Amino acid sequence: QVRPVESGGGLVQTGGSVRLSCLVSGRTLSSHGVGWFRRAPGQAREFVAAISWSGGTRYYGDSVKGRATISSDNAENTVYLQMDNLKPEDTAVYYCAVTESLYLKSPGYYDYWGLGTQVTVSS
Repeated sequence: QVRPVESGGGLVQTGGSVRLSCLVSGRTLSSHGVGWFRRAPGQAREFVAAISWSGGTRYYGDSVKGRATISSDNAENTVYLQMDNLKPEDTAVYYCAVTESLYLKSPGYYDYWGLGTQVTVSS
């Protein structure tokens, strides 16, 4: 069974950086890509970034564009999300998910979800 597990969250000061990791166990050949989403308290789930396992396709949400970099290590079945110049509004639980679909931006197309990792940005 495909199981993504997030790590790397924590408390960061405004302007700081964080690197989140998503280790995907049980990955199959039908798995197309991995996405990062986040949910802040009282808000809807938001797309952050996504990457195809081939690395040929990458997408970023508008709110993190220019501050986020997504990358993958296929040999380690791990996807990373580097976020720089963090702002208090980046505070959220960050979720990693795996999809077999080509629609990497849409959460409805993701089949497997991790439990999330909390990122808190202090002002």
